[in-house]
Amino acid sequence: MKIIKYSDDAYPQEIDALVERCDVDFQSQDETVRTILAAVKKDRDEALLKFTNQFDQTDYQLSDIEVQPAEIQEAYNQVELAELDAMKLAADNIERFHARQVQESWEYKEEGVTLGQAIRPLSIVGIYVPGGKASYPSSVLMNAIPARVAGVEQVVMCSPTPKGEVSPHALVAADIAGVDRIFKVGGAQAIAAMALGTDLIPRVDKIVGPGNIYVALAKRMVFGLVDIDMIAGPSEILVVADDSARPDFIAADLLSQAEHDEEAVPVLVTPSESLAKATLEALEKQKTQLKRTAIIEESLNNKCRLIVTASLDEALELANRIAPEHLELAVENPQECAKKIKNAGAIFLGHYTPEAVGDYLAGPNHVLPTSGTARFSSPLGVYDFVKRTSLITYSREALVQAGKACRILAEMEDLDAHARAVQIRIS
Repeated sequence: MKIIKYSDDAYPQEIDALVERCDVDFQSQDETVRTILAAVKKDRDEALLKFTNQFDQTDYQLSDIEVQPAEIQEAYNQVELAELDAMKLAADNIERFHARQVQESWEYKEEGVTLGQAIRPLSIVGIYVPGGKASYPSSVLMNAIPARVAGVEQVVMCSPTPKGEVSPHALVAADIAGVDRIFKVGGAQAIAAMALGTDLIPRVDKIVGPGNIYVALAKRMVFGLVDIDMIAGPSEILVVADDSARPDFIAADLLSQAEHDEEAVPVLVTPSESLAKATLEALEKQKTQLKRTAIIEESLNNKCRLIVTASLDEALELANRIAPEHLELAVENPQECAKKIKNAGAIFLGHYTPEAVGDYLAGPNHVLPTSGTARFSSPLGVYDFVKRTSLITYSREALVQAGKACRILAEMEDLDAHARAVQIRIS
């Protein structure tokens, strides 16, 4: 952890490194992932089972891979009533928010021409849920519920089970969210199975959900065979704060990202050097009170930055350059500051809106663009689970009216068959 001040000689280099934080060499993992994809394509379920047992240290038979109804019922028995109520409350909030994103088909007519757009849900979607360092029932809800709201016919889920340990919370969340089939498969082999299809796991139209580097690379490689949501990088938070902010609040929010994994990126940007120093002290104090100490320490030591800018406007400009996954505006007038933000996955306004409420309960999706991709990408939503088809109808009279211009354009591109296809109808 270190404080970086705008007057420091190294300030421009530090800022550039933060903006370009996604520049990583994946070459060694690329080869491993390509090998897995090729094996699943060739040997299908046999390869799927081999890699699952190898990487998850399990001894499954193929019949063990799909979760059965009895296992889901047993999962309910292992979940406390308060936990179940919390998941149902989150699911209700997520569904209500995403219901507002539903789009309708439309059309309009003018002078013998009818044009429109048909909105249709995807037929089958695969969601990937991590299962390594922690259990993520919230990811199940966030990925599956928008698909259901969109009208997707079948939702399948893949999640690793290290040493055969199945998360009861993830199974219950999947049941609440309406997931149709669940498979105890993770890693690149799960992505390959969903993208290519095996006898056990159906081929899907789209794969969504975050994972480790192998999952991310596999998603990148199968894009084109299927659609994907995004290539998710490490979790990140940027807090823009002024003197009205409390350093203990800020430290708690930075730590909430640092505990995700060692590569998580927690950043404070503020024009107040005293606030930065107080936050640093609060971080040192609070980190000793948390469970995932080793992960937090590595994230803080390698990725955490407390940046002191010349002004609040400069802090907001820097936030736009960094384009963070999560942006907190811990400032006196957050609504006014939010108007100046162009690039962020989600914005949390005010001192009593911690990023954690967005992760779990608020309703907007927590699957967000990372690594600066908020410059051009959006949160996961209902729109990710539908496709749009153009509808075009011309009467003969309308085609006659448009024929000359259409023929000219075709001839400009030296495509005389295009011109003939129009001309033959109006000659």
